Amino acid sequence: MSSKKSYVTSVIILATLFFIFGFISWSNAILIPYFKIAFELTSFKAYLVAFAFYISYLVISLPSSILLNKFGYKRSIVTGLWVMALGALIFIPAAMIKSYGLFLTGLFTLGTGLSILQTASNPYITIIGPIESAAQRISIMGICNKGAGIIAPLILSFIILKPTDIKVIENLSVENQVARQELLSQLLDRVILPYGVIALALFMLGTLIYFSSLPEIEHEKDEQTGNKSILSYPNLILGAIAIFFHVGTQVIAVDTIINYGVFQGLSLNVAKVFPSYVLTMTITGYITGIILIPRFVNQHTTLKICTILGLLFSISIIFTNGGVEFMGVSTDISIWFIVLLGLANSLIWAGIWPLAIKGLGNLTKVGSSLMIMGLSGNAIMPLVYGYFADKSSPQSAYWILIPCFLYLIFYTFYGYSLKHWKLKTH
Repeated sequence: MSSKKSYVTSVIILATLFFIFGFISWSNAILIPYFKIAFELTSFKAYLVAFAFYISYLVISLPSSILLNKFGYKRSIVTGLWVMALGALIFIPAAMIKSYGLFLTGLFTLGTGLSILQTASNPYITIIGPIESAAQRISIMGICNKGAGIIAPLILSFIILKPTDIKVIENLSVENQVARQELLSQLLDRVILPYGVIALALFMLGTLIYFSSLPEIEHEKDEQTGNKSILSYPNLILGAIAIFFHVGTQVIAVDTIINYGVFQGLSLNVAKVFPSYVLTMTITGYITGIILIPRFVNQHTTLKICTILGLLFSISIIFTNGGVEFMGVSTDISIWFIVLLGLANSLIWAGIWPLAIKGLGNLTKVGSSLMIMGLSGNAIMPLVYGYFADKSSPQSAYWILIPCFLYLIFYTFYGYSLKHWKLKTH
């Protein structure tokens, strides 16, 4: 960046955006049990919330790169915010007519706007300073993101999902369907006010950024890229797959822990705070990264440590059992290993991005869109988990985390270094 003032302005604006990312994305942790109760869904159908929201990343990311190339970072960010505002507005008619399908449409639209934002903001924060300290900047953004993630489920659960809701609904006999449906209808009405406020806030933020001094970044022509196809960069393609598995493990930890806590005997009122515990551990990892990177340890080393920890914690979730009392909560020890996944996941995203987009030059915007497509892991992995949770048990279904972290270890130690697809022959 040409001036320190421009740099600071950019970081502040991006920090605000990452807070928005977190608030909207991690609200799904409470929407999943909320819709499961209100529409009386199976686990698989309830996790369609995450699927509808995150599958947009797969569908929209490449069109987002076209938008980014045509209009630049600033106007793409504004467009993303306004599309998200539209998605939040869709929640209002969805609540009025009690349509789960329309709610999923609203979630897809929110995800579409967020996909545009992510495509623009992630490479932006990576390239506004030295690549060696990119993980440090991304960690700062991560604190904003996960900080919002701690707040969002608590605020939303306070507004739309009361601790007594399940008991009241369960106490209504099957024969008393009229009263039961009336109560479920009232439950759905509770999203109208908060999502109306969210829609207004997103529209206003987009308008403010439109008139802000957020500087544009132009990529200089990189002679090394020449006319090469974006698909000819193994570090990028394998990195996008790594992002797929990474975000899948992250969203499974946050979005399933409430239902898993209830499965282990916790009340909904106690279980609903556990997503905040996971995200608190993630923030702890971010702060550690900001302190240590790059002064005491490089971002690649922290990536290695985090992927190995993720594998160890995943195995522990499945194979450890036994009651423990910690922080005033008495429950199975396995739930605390899910919480620890927040720590393991904290610096994986920040470590993968610089490795994946390194050397792309003027192809960085297109490469970013491919990376954002990897966020569709947030859509698919919870469904896989939900399917096996219905078929076996919520605990054994966490086996899906193991191959994810095995791939992340492969990319971290070897895959990132590949410069071509063909093996050398002698």
